[in-house]
Amino acid sequence: MTERDTLRNWLKESDNIVFFGGAGVSTESKIPDFRSTDGLYNQQYAYPPETILSHTFYLRKTEEFYRFYRNKMLFPDAEPNRAHRALAALERMGKLRAVLTQNIDGLHQKAGSREVLELHGSVLRNFCTRCKKFHGLDAILASQGVPVCDCGGVIKPDVVLYEEGLDQETLEKAVSYLSQADMLIVGGTSLTVYPAAGLLNYYRGNRLVLINKSVTPMDGRADLVISGPIGEVLGEAVEGMCDGV
Repeated sequence: MTERDTLRNWLKESDNIVFFGGAGVSTESKIPDFRSTDGLYNQQYAYPPETILSHTFYLRKTEEFYRFYRNKMLFPDAEPNRAHRALAALERMGKLRAVLTQNIDGLHQKAGSREVLELHGSVLRNFCTRCKKFHGLDAILASQGVPVCDCGGVIKPDVVLYEEGLDQETLEKAVSYLSQADMLIVGGTSLTVYPAAGLLNYYRGNRLVLINKSVTPMDGRADLVISGPIGEVLGEAVEGMCDGV
């Protein structure tokens, strides 16, 4: 029996599944991992992405932050891929309880997933730092320089920057789902960004599945490791279980 056969069997047998995903889930929707510094990036920016996307940089060099943010973090035309659709299908089947994602693109919801815990926030939500008014993505896309609310306050994305803490309520819900799960699928993440990656320690089951193109620090603890694109692996497994994925 192959690793993919095992995955399919576990999906059939489990009914309390949690998925934990990172940037690799969205790269198949042509959203690049911002850590991949290509030649164009090196020509355009004098700082590494982790520096630009920090709370300190946002406060000190707000206009430069938004230049990077618009160019590298916003993909309004992106569509869900095979992985997003497979997870939404598992939820409709009553097997998947929650998606825990490090991504901020909203593609899981666009694919139809309902219980999505966005550990790092979402680019689709933006708030005025003065009056707290909500602004959609268009407020950022249509503006130039630093986006400003009608009241004159700066509009800030509802995303967790480096140096900022994760939302406590979201963390508590994530821990609850993980501690009760009978199967945990981890995909498209290097598992090096904390504290999000540390959440996996709350899983108590014996069906920890890692689906990734490269090795992770958790490979040795996993019950099943599958090397490959997350969309292809999950898609194959789920599409054989139901129609219309």
